[in-house]
Amino acid sequence: MLPSFFIAHGSPSLAVEQHAYTEFLQKLVSGIPTPKAIVLFSAHWKSHIQKISSSAQMDTIYNFSGFPKELYAIKYPARGDLTLSLHIQQLFQDEGIRCELDDERGLDQGAWVPLHLMYPDALIPVVALSVNPRLTAEEHYRIGAALAPLREENVLILGSGGTVHNVNQWDPNNPVPRVWAVAFDEWLAEQLETWNLDALIRYDERAPSARQAVPTPEHFAPLLLAMGAADTSRSAKLLHHSFQMGTLSLSCWMFGAKPKS
Repeated sequence: MLPSFFIAHGSPSLAVEQHAYTEFLQKLVSGIPTPKAIVLFSAHWKSHIQKISSSAQMDTIYNFSGFPKELYAIKYPARGDLTLSLHIQQLFQDEGIRCELDDERGLDQGAWVPLHLMYPDALIPVVALSVNPRLTAEEHYRIGAALAPLREENVLILGSGGTVHNVNQWDPNNPVPRVWAVAFDEWLAEQLETWNLDALIRYDERAPSARQAVPTPEHFAPLLLAMGAADTSRSAKLLHHSFQMGTLSLSCWMFGAKPKS
């Protein structure tokens, strides 16, 4: 059974940067079997009903501006998997989760940037899933849990977003993380490692500096979605953690992996 992962996708320039986090992502999947497909929730695909990509060929979406030209030259030509898309639709419907297929959506920054680093050959089929910012944390967890059976089918489930993601307070000239940003991520790590769902689904009330760390929910939601996918085998492990620009957390969590004996 494959684990699920939450991956911080950082800024678009992550695709061409070279530092400890990009090196980590390039090596991340070397220790797991090659999946037959990837299912990815992206913070940059927002919709008010759960969307499931169903196109045969995934276009590369450049949903950003003002970045180096080399970024716009990157293509991630992954193919889709309609059979898997329909399977996901049925899993959601079985749990009473409203959803729709979308045969036009490609892969946005939140999807292709980490995939470009993890699986640069783009040979594995990808199904992209949207994030609904109107839902509660508990509802996001439930959506992820509906996909738990896919892990037994050699499908890799990824949530792509950011735990501390405050773009209004980014400081490109200061790599030192803000005190409140560190406090939030430390609180979060404690709750994840103990699988404290009661605290996590109320993170906006209980976590220190939650409003600063998570000014809008769409980047935090993929963490809960990936966590929910491991509801049947509850374990969480922090694999990487660093900061950029003071308030951009670059973290990766693995969920549902069996501890080594």
